[in-house]
This record gives sequence, structure tokens and C-alpha cells, in this order.
Amino acid sequence: MPNSRPLPSSKSWSPQALLRASIAVALVTIVLKGLAGWLTNSMGLISDAMESFVNLASAMFALAMVTIAARPADEDHPYGHHKAEYFSSGFEGILIIAAAAAILWVSVVRLLSPQPLEQLGWGLALSVLSSAFNAALAMALFRAARTHRSIALEADARHLVADVWTSAAVLVGIVAVSLTGWLWLDPVLAIGVALNIAREGVKLVWRSSQGLMDEAVDPEAQALLHAVLTEFAASVPEGAQLRFDDIVTRRAGQRRFADLHMHVPGEWPLQRAAGLRDTLEQALMDAVPGLRVTIQLLPLGMEARATQNKEGIAS
Repeated sequence: MPNSRPLPSSKSWSPQALLRASIAVALVTIVLKGLAGWLTNSMGLISDAMESFVNLASAMFALAMVTIAARPADEDHPYGHHKAEYFSSGFEGILIIAAAAAILWVSVVRLLSPQPLEQLGWGLALSVLSSAFNAALAMALFRAARTHRSIALEADARHLVADVWTSAAVLVGIVAVSLTGWLWLDPVLAIGVALNIAREGVKLVWRSSQGLMDEAVDPEAQALLHAVLTEFAASVPEGAQLRFDDIVTRRAGQRRFADLHMHVPGEWPLQRAAGLRDTLEQALMDAVPGLRVTIQLLPLGMEARATQNKEGIAS
């Protein structure tokens, strides 16, 4: 079984610690936004508070999935448990869509029977405070998602950003209602909120489905792989020849995988070819963090019986 480079360490909080913080922030925002909606009688603020329950459920499920994803490989899961994070992202997307449907329903009811808004000052202040908490947490989650290559953290961060923009739109709408007296504007804005978060939910479900179907690694990582292979093929002693083909990649949560064929001169001893393969594996793992690579040795002129990708690199 090939070696793999350890995942990079970070001075930032661990994914589990950040998701615990996300749970705490979700509880705080539920209280703040719920109180704001109760004080103002605004359907926009009430719908915003309803979405915070989705934040809470999503963060709790993400914490469970990230904990599972961190488990080491075992006999039943030799490639690890990294794909568990995709379940978190998909679950969050489904919850967002369900919340959007609920908000849409109550907003239509309110649109048919508009009601006046009350105590806007306190309501707006509480909503702004909760949005500040969400924005700060989203920035921390984005940084950690890049460090740990975690789709669960990224999904939670994107949801929080959508929540911040939703709150901003609600606040603008409430101010517009207070200035114009158009009570129908509040439920219409809530309907817009529902459609916006539903779009975000669909995107999360789609992305998690692509990960579960072994989507190829991102273009940046593919470019790094090809750069290393091209440089390696050009570095062999003059007169020798190497060729790489059937390059296939996939990703599973934090981990990335690459499989390829390395064609070497048929007269080379096995020890020399295997040593060169080990050197190449390490170079690829150094270039692409979190990569696990498998290289099959073949003599030049021999093709594998079944090929998946005819792309090749030769010296």
C-alpha cells in the first residue's frame, strides 16, 4: 500500500472545535433573531430566525460527520472515512431546501393577510448583532476549510454567508416598509429569502453528490500533477526514456487520489524502476497535499489491457 503525506497541520482551530462554535453561535442567533421577529412581528425576521434552526441542525450533523471522517483507515474502510463529509454537505442542503419551503408557505399566508410591524429599533439591532456573529464565524470556517480541505466546513461557511446576506436583505426591506407603509413588502421579501436559500441548498446537494461519485480533483491540483510528471520525465539521464499515461484522479473529502502508469525501459532492473517510482510518488505527494498516489510499472511498448485515460506524458 503506497505511502501518503500527512495532512497539513494548522494553528487554527480544529474542524471539530469550529463546528462546536458553530453550534453555539446558532443557538445564540436563534434567540436573537427569534426575539427580533417577536418584537417586530416581521415575517422577514421570523423567516430569518427559522433558518437559524437549520444552521443548528446542520452544524450538529457536520460535527458528527467530521468526527467520523477523521477516523483512520481500517480493514473495512482501507481508503479511510473521508467521504463522510459529503453526507454532511448533502444533509445541510436538504435542510436548507426544507426551511425554504416552510418560509415560503408562511410568507404566502402573511402576504394574503398583511400585518403591521412593531418595535423596529430593537428588532433591527438584534438582527444586526446576530449577523455579526455569523459573519465572524463564516470567515473562520472558510479559512479552516481551505487549511483542512473540508467540504463540511465550507458548506457550513457558505450557509452562514447566505444567512448574512439574507439578514441584510431583510433589514433593508423592513426599513423600506417603515418608510413607505407598504405592508405587503415584508412577506414578499421573505419569499425572496426563501428562494435565495433554496438555491444555496440545491448547490450544496449537487456538490456533495459529485463528491460521492468520485469527481476528479480540482484543476489546480491536476495542473500540479502534470507539472511534476513533465519535470520528472525530463530529468531522467540522457538516453533513457519514461512515459506516463492512464492518469486518473478522484477526491474523497480531505483526501485526494491519483492512479497512473509509468513506462520504463524494459531492460531496467526492477530495483531501479521501483526506486524511481518511489521517488516520483513522494514528489507528487509533496506537490499536492493530501494526495495518495498509486503508480503501476510497465515496460515501454506495453499497454495495459484496459485503459481509462489515454492522456500521457513522455520524456
